[in-house]
Amino acid sequence: MHVDISVRTLINRPAAVVADYAANPLNAPEWYSNITAVAVHAPGTPFGVGSRMDFVAHFLGRRLSYTYEVTEHEPGRSLTMRTADGPFPMQTTYTWSAEGDSTVMTLRNTGTPAGFSALLTPFTSFAMKAATTKDLADLKRILEQR
Repeated sequence: MHVDISVRTLINRPAAVVADYAANPLNAPEWYSNITAVAVHAPGTPFGVGSRMDFVAHFLGRRLSYTYEVTEHEPGRSLTMRTADGPFPMQTTYTWSAEGDSTVMTLRNTGTPAGFSALLTPFTSFAMKAATTKDLADLKRILEQR
C-alpha cells in the first residue's frame, strides 16, 4: 500500500522567509515534533541537490534514524528530499507560493512501506497526516511570532 499525505497552510510571512527557514534542515527539530536531531553531512557547503542529512525521529513509539538526500531544489519555490537510507522509503516535498504578503506552504510525504510496516499503512497514513498538520501549524506559529 502506498502512502501519499499532503498538507498545506497559509503563513502570514513572505515566501522567501518561510522557504529559507523551512528548507534549512537544522531548523527541523524546532517545528517537526517527531524530529529530535539533525546532522548535515557536509556542513558549510552550499545546500542543494545532492546534500545529505541524517535525522533522528520518534514516530508511533519507535526511534527512527534515516538519511535524506536532496533530489530537487529551487530556492524559494520547492525542495524535494528522498530517504537514501532508513527503515521507510519516503519522499518529502515542500512547495512555497506567495499569496499577497503571505505564503502557502505545502508539505507532501509519499512512500511505500515494506515488510511489517506495510501491514500498518492505513494507520501510518492517518498518524502521518495528523503529525504533518501539527508540524505545519507549529511552523506557522513560529514564523508569525518573528
